[in-house]
Amino acid sequence: MSVACFASPQSSTQLVTVVAAAHATSGALSTWVRDGRCWRRVGGPWTARLGRSGLSTHKREGDGATPTGTYRLGATIYGIAPNPGVRLRYHRLVCGDWWDEDPASRAYNTFQHVACGRAPPFGGGSEALWRISPQYRYFAVIEYNAGPIVPGRGSAIFLHVAVGATAGCVSLPEPLLVRLLRWLRPSARPLIRLGIS
Repeated sequence: MSVACFASPQSSTQLVTVVAAAHATSGALSTWVRDGRCWRRVGGPWTARLGRSGLSTHKREGDGATPTGTYRLGATIYGIAPNPGVRLRYHRLVCGDWWDEDPASRAYNTFQHVACGRAPPFGGGSEALWRISPQYRYFAVIEYNAGPIVPGRGSAIFLHVAVGATAGCVSLPEPLLVRLLRWLRPSARPLIRLGIS
């Protein structure tokens, strides 16, 4: 059994940690539950893939880096595939589901639905989520740059299916990702902590 103490909101009782060397594109992912003032490991460590530029304390749009820090995991799980049995809200992606990655857009770094077949009103590197497979068969949103949203500080940081180094997300092989997503509980207010070893 492994126990560690991290500063984190007392209201959260589930934690995902990812630790890697500064420029590494892979790291060790573990899952934890609160044990008093500290945390007890309940899963991992598993190998997770990171951004092609490694971890960064100064994430910027398009830099290929995964941001360091502690963030909430979003209340909705998304995916091209049917709900794999998660306890959080699940949104199955359809034609017209986008993530706005245009720093000039008022909806920057948010999920947006546009009528199927219609061009979105935003540009940049915005992603047509329903077309990106296998990465987005399932994903959770890492709420980086979410409150407040700062244009250009980076967007679309997800925990998704692994296919290699990412553009800044964290990824796991699909069986492990599904296992993790099923473990998350809305009442636990889950967090993810990304750090340099």
